[in-house]
Amino acid sequence: MADIGDIGNYTEDSIKSLDWKEHIRLRPGMYIGKLGDGSAQDDGIYVMVKEVVDNSIDEHMMGHGKLISVKVTDHRVEVRDFGRGIPLGKVVDCVSKINTGGKYDSTAFQKSVGLNGVGTKAVNALSNYFKVQSVRDGQTKIAEFSKGEILLDSKITDIDDRNGTVIIFEPDDTVFKNYHFIPGYLEDQMWNYAFLNAGLTINFNGKKFFSQNGLLDLLQRKVDEDNLRYPIIHLKGDDIELALTHSNQYGEEYYSFVNGQYTTQGGTHLSAFREAVVKTVREFYKKDFDATDVRASIVGAIAVRVQEPIFESQTKTKLGSINIAPEGATMRSFVNDFVKKHLDDYLHRNSNAADALLKRIVQSERERKEIAGIKKLANERAKKANLHNKKLRDCRVHFDDLKNEQRENTVVFITEGDSASGSITKSRDVQTQAVFSLRGKPLNCFGLTKKVVYENEEFNLLQHALNIEDGLDGLRYRKIIIATDADVDGMHIRLLMLTFFLQFFPDLVRNGHVFILETPLFRVRNKKETIYCYSDVERQRAIMKLGTKPEITRFKGLGEISPDEFGKFIGDTIRLEPILLMKDTSIKQLLTFYMGKNTPDRQDFIIKNLKVEKDLVQGDESDETNVFNNSWKEDALIEV
Repeated sequence: MADIGDIGNYTEDSIKSLDWKEHIRLRPGMYIGKLGDGSAQDDGIYVMVKEVVDNSIDEHMMGHGKLISVKVTDHRVEVRDFGRGIPLGKVVDCVSKINTGGKYDSTAFQKSVGLNGVGTKAVNALSNYFKVQSVRDGQTKIAEFSKGEILLDSKITDIDDRNGTVIIFEPDDTVFKNYHFIPGYLEDQMWNYAFLNAGLTINFNGKKFFSQNGLLDLLQRKVDEDNLRYPIIHLKGDDIELALTHSNQYGEEYYSFVNGQYTTQGGTHLSAFREAVVKTVREFYKKDFDATDVRASIVGAIAVRVQEPIFESQTKTKLGSINIAPEGATMRSFVNDFVKKHLDDYLHRNSNAADALLKRIVQSERERKEIAGIKKLANERAKKANLHNKKLRDCRVHFDDLKNEQRENTVVFITEGDSASGSITKSRDVQTQAVFSLRGKPLNCFGLTKKVVYENEEFNLLQHALNIEDGLDGLRYRKIIIATDADVDGMHIRLLMLTFFLQFFPDLVRNGHVFILETPLFRVRNKKETIYCYSDVERQRAIMKLGTKPEITRFKGLGEISPDEFGKFIGDTIRLEPILLMKDTSIKQLLTFYMGKNTPDRQDFIIKNLKVEKDLVQGDESDETNVFNNSWKEDALIEV
């Protein structure tokens, strides 16, 4: 890499060349996307896991190995496959030399996930400890590294073990600061591998992940059966598989894959799928339905396999391929031809499903027309409000003008009251952090229709601030952070906001955009040091560390935290709880229990789980989160 240094003194000495590991460590975002601390599903530590497991998946795809073992602890990842094993003479090269690997030979890896020979090298360079072991035909070779520097290059020795490869790594905590793995994210990752590779078994932390029916199993896991309008349609062909249905929820929900890679940002294959469904439905019913009515409440998944896919970044989250090599067909025509033939055939053969689909479309059309009248008035009201109030303190740089890496860091804090929003506003990064201030407690919108989003000024302004009125494509912030006081009122506001998102914009939660801001409960300090504590256990540790009798402050509200202090909590060391929809979570049942009528079951739950504030002050060493936080965790909505 060239570094011109001081432009005023540009000489031969100004030109520097970095070796492979130095360049990866200097520019990690080029190889694994954003870094993060593990609170978001696309943070770097999960990309590192993916890069290693992808190699094992590719071995399975080529017909070698039906079992992959994955073990993840707090800061260590171990992956063992039972494929052919790396050729022993190339073990070191394959994990430490860029553009070295077996996937350049398209006959060996015809439709592989990774073809650029970078993945495991990036993991190696960004790990405090990295070990590779290959077992091949009764012999083994081991190599160990630290931050890309080789520590051990063992000789080839005999071994009595099955063929395959072992990779062990520990992410570098100087690169990934305060990182932690969230099991729910990793489980989703392993399930996706299983759904896309029939016959493959993944053993993750002692739990078996296996799928017999591919994308059909995926949608059955994602959607509550009672919420379906008709049975899931499952279609398979050469190098393409899809599944779709319609539900009773708002929004569109898609899962797209290329060569086994989960393309979280979609791409040309997903665009073609969405377009093909609308076109096929219009032709089948011989009606020119509005595309939004056809796709409203759809839940779909598509997986394609192509040679030499082109992704828009090293992390492979968005497919950019237009043509499908070597056939020469376009992705659009390939997907459209398949959907047109097979979906049309299915609807002709299954009249009950066809009738149910038509009813869902007509219902969406009717709902859209019902709110059309108030929508225009609400939009005008929102524009006027944006000019004359201070509910949204936006980023100074418009989202569209930010660089890609800056966009990944864009957040909006949803706060209660002027004091809290004022403190965050004064301490935020004005380039990428916005603040939306709530006025009092939001409306409990459980059981209401989307009409209320336009009729309620608070919700209407919020959806315009997020730019999600017409879906997530225009979402202006990567993270939506609910920042409320750690008391009963604050937790109630959390519940009301989560109800709003889950009721009308569930895609925000499914796609990992909604978080809870953790703020410290205590400040423990003496004349030399100040420690902020997020639990009573941390408070007790801080007291022991400082030794003398320190000053202890209990923060009762965000408004009590000064802007200077807030700057320490919403910067690089920010602590976030992601909101996760777990395997067996039914949104309808969840909201009915916690936000519906006050049933005896819910009263019993509150009595059993309620912790009052005096428990914290008196030093209760158990989990300090109160009933509202626990209630969502109990039903596997939040997993921390």
